[in-house]
This record gives sequence, C-alpha cells and structure tokens, in this order.
Amino acid sequence: MINESTAHISSQTTLAPALQAWEIFLGDQGSSPHTIIAFLGDLRLLASYLPPDRQVGEISLADLNNFLRWMEHERGVPCSPKTLARRITSLKSFFRWLHEGGAIPVSPADKVIQKSVRSPLPEVLTPKEVSRILDTAESYRLKANPDLRSYLLFSLLLNTGIKKGECLSLSPNHIQMDAPDGPLVFIRYASPQNRYKERKIPLPQDWIDAYHQYRVLHDLNDTLFPWSARMLEYVLEDLGKDAGISKRVSFSMCRWTCAVQDWRASMDQIKIRQKLGISEVQWREVSRKLHTLSSAEIEENAPEEFPLEA
Repeated sequence: MINESTAHISSQTTLAPALQAWEIFLGDQGSSPHTIIAFLGDLRLLASYLPPDRQVGEISLADLNNFLRWMEHERGVPCSPKTLARRITSLKSFFRWLHEGGAIPVSPADKVIQKSVRSPLPEVLTPKEVSRILDTAESYRLKANPDLRSYLLFSLLLNTGIKKGECLSLSPNHIQMDAPDGPLVFIRYASPQNRYKERKIPLPQDWIDAYHQYRVLHDLNDTLFPWSARMLEYVLEDLGKDAGISKRVSFSMCRWTCAVQDWRASMDQIKIRQKLGISEVQWREVSRKLHTLSSAEIEENAPEEFPLEA
C-alpha cells in the first residue's frame, strides 16, 4: 500500500531522491535531529559504495552484506561494533520504509543479521548512599550560612530523573506550585522537533519547602540554577565526597538512580518512560538495564540469613 511519504518513490528510483524523501518522513515522525543525521549518514555511505545509477529495487541482500563487510574490514576507517549495529539498524529502517510504502516488493535488509551491542550498565546509588547524601545536603541546609543549592539540585534530580541539559534550561517559571494535582516541574523544549520530550513531573513537598528558602537566598531571574554546568557537576561530586560516597556522583547517576527507584516501586513502565522523556525504541534497552540494576540492588541488600546460594 503506497503512503504519502513514498508516493513519488518507485523501485526505479535511485538512492539520492529516495533518501531525500526519507529525511522528510523522519522529520514528520518526530525523530530527533541526531537520529536523522546518523541514519542519513549511514545510507549516504551506502550510496557512495553502490553505483550512482543503482535503483532501490535492484539493491539485494548480497549488496548490503558486501557493503557491511567492506565497511567493517576493507574501508580503512575504524568501525566500532556500536557503529556497525547502528548502521544495520539504519539499513533495516530505510528499506522497511520503502517496502511498507509500496516502493519495493520486499525489503532486502530483513535478512541482514543484526549485531546488537549493549553498552555497560550505568552506576547507580544504593538506598543507603542516597540517604547519606540527603542527610549531608540537609546538614548544609541547616548551617548558620545555609547552602540550599546542594540539597535542591540533588533532590530535584533524584525525584525527577531529568537530564543535565534539561536541568540547566530550567527557569522559576517551570516550577508550578499551584497545579491542580500538586506542585510540579514542567520540562519544556524550544524546538518543535523535541516537543515529544516535554512532560510534567510531580515534586515532593520537602523540595518545595527548600525551594522557598532557596529563592530568598538567591536572586533568580531566568535560570533556576544560575551556574555553569561544570560548577553544578562539582556541587554533586563534592556532596558525594562529603557524604563519604566512593562513587563519583553525577547528573547521569542521579537520573538512573531515580529510574531504578521508580522501577523497584513498581511504577507503571509507560509512566517511567514518559517521566524520563525517552522514546519507545530507547526504552527497550533502558528497561533491560533497569531490570538488571533493580535485581542486582535487591541481591546486594538481601538479608545475610538468606544467602543467594540457598
């Protein structure tokens, strides 16, 4: 069945115009700019490998396997396993789009063997470590010359799981204390292509109490945390050190720790994905990691009278 995205594409179309149409399709589907750039780069590499007049209907499984072998072993440019896996994904996505749009009868990429590469598990904080860091941040807050920044930053990341870039983009206007269902932070994006990442995340009352104090101590205009990214990274690192944590506390560690906490609390998986602001495709790997991390943490904190060997 021919759809609008491939209406002017047929089996006689060469790769260049087909890729132009695919780029428009990816943009209309809300794919991130990074994804579009990566996918198009992979397929343009295929276009440079094949004869320029090769039609999409003439491209075979043998062509694709020869291309991958050339890229991996003969091109002379390093191709990591992760890059190879992404390029195979790009091929499958492009030819599946052509097939589903009716431009080609079958996808030659369907039988290309996918080489999955899983990145290492991220490091997260245990419940005991979280408690120690929060206690340390609370002690900062209660000093004669109080430091609310450390508590506010760590608690925000721990409760919302937002990314560093999202945190740096926050302004006081993003904190909505009079929302019908309670206080929340509104994660917003300026670019229309990233609107699918926008979301509203509830905030706990203890964070709101600290926020009121924080606003008295700091002159906040357009930015919730008016410091550089590196300075805020130091804040998290120093907080972990002062709490006696051997791990290097970071934005990413807090984000993953938040997700693990929600997973262990049996939050609906769709809600966790939406809270993190990631796509269904990204969620496949993220959910596997969360399952592994949650299981490992449960084993780490299991009572000694119930040994794992039993």
